[in-house]
Amino acid sequence: AQKMQDSKRRIPHYTYVEEVDVGELEAVRARLNTRSGPQRGHLTLLALLIRAIVLAVREFPQVNARFDDEAGLLTLHDAVHVGIATQTEAGLMVPVLRNAQAQDLWASAAEVVRLSEAARSGKAVREELTGSTITLTSLGRLGGIVSTPVINHPEVAIVGVNRIAMRPVIRDGAIVARQMMNLSSSFDHRVVDGIDA
Repeated sequence: AQKMQDSKRRIPHYTYVEEVDVGELEAVRARLNTRSGPQRGHLTLLALLIRAIVLAVREFPQVNARFDDEAGLLTLHDAVHVGIATQTEAGLMVPVLRNAQAQDLWASAAEVVRLSEAARSGKAVREELTGSTITLTSLGRLGGIVSTPVINHPEVAIVGVNRIAMRPVIRDGAIVARQMMNLSSSFDHRVVDGIDA
């Protein structure tokens, strides 16, 4: 509670929401899961979103940073350590998927499951709960079309995933049903300008 209050007090948040058509992404994910079979594990949407974050960070490195507002020091990171916001009986915890840029999709998916289970069971160690450079939070199937995620201080960005739902979309002049999802991402306005968000 103190960390969330501190984050809102110190960081000038703004949230940017983008509607995303994930129909093709979900189809690719289903094909990859069918092709790879159970021996490789289950490829999740979060693993694909982590890969998207890694690719976005290459173009916009300022979102993969920490800002020490007391020292006035901005640190950009080469490695992408993705915090995975995880609800537990003890409250919200953020285990860290280290070096996401070096992991393939299946390794990322397996590590997200392992870290989430460790956090929920109370077995996550301190090293697994510290050092994130950007955070991913997901309401997933719980619902909601938009959220306003709170940045994990001293990071400067958090990507919020809302549920996937069939929605009417205009394609080539016709109304069609598509699998749509909103990404609600919050940024530290001292570091990340709106155009970069």
